[in-house]
Amino acid sequence: MRGPVVLVEGESDRVALEALAIRRGLDLAAVGIVVQPMGGIGNLARFLERAGSGHVGICGLYDAAEEREVRRALERAGLGRDLARAGIEALGFFACEEDLEDELIRALGTEEVEHVIESQGELGTFRTFQRQPAWRGRPAADQLRRFIGTHSGRKAEMAAAMVAALELDGVPDPLDRILATALRESESHPC
Repeated sequence: MRGPVVLVEGESDRVALEALAIRRGLDLAAVGIVVQPMGGIGNLARFLERAGSGHVGICGLYDAAEEREVRRALERAGLGRDLARAGIEALGFFACEEDLEDELIRALGTEEVEHVIESQGELGTFRTFQRQPAWRGRPAADQLRRFIGTHSGRKAEMAAAMVAALELDGVPDPLDRILATALRESESHPC
């Protein structure tokens, strides 16, 4: 029997979850938890089918805008019918309001995220981005979220750096809940 699998949309979500576990002194592999990027929520049904009954528990993170897709995939997998958000959460799937980067930006605040960007040597690049006509005058949180996603590999790098900057009592709710859910599954059914 394999341990819990946490399904996440992409690599940056995996990096953020693993960085949080490390900050909390947890070794996910040692407790049998696998964090699996799916390459987008459109692949959820395939991953649920592939995981089948060989796993103790399957849980996941998703973007709220994709809740309908998540609901359909869970229902097709036979995990419920007419699922509202509470039912989806009861199955161990938690929504990020925009995406995980948005959750992290809101948890840290825009000023702290700019400090993180500066620590990554990218503040000058961000300032140039802010001056682009399409982004001038837009809210700082929107600028930060878009900037983080504009360069290959930046989302994952920034995810780890933003999690490192978090106060552990200020972790975004979906990230906190998914880790707690996976740990509960792991403790209930050790490998």
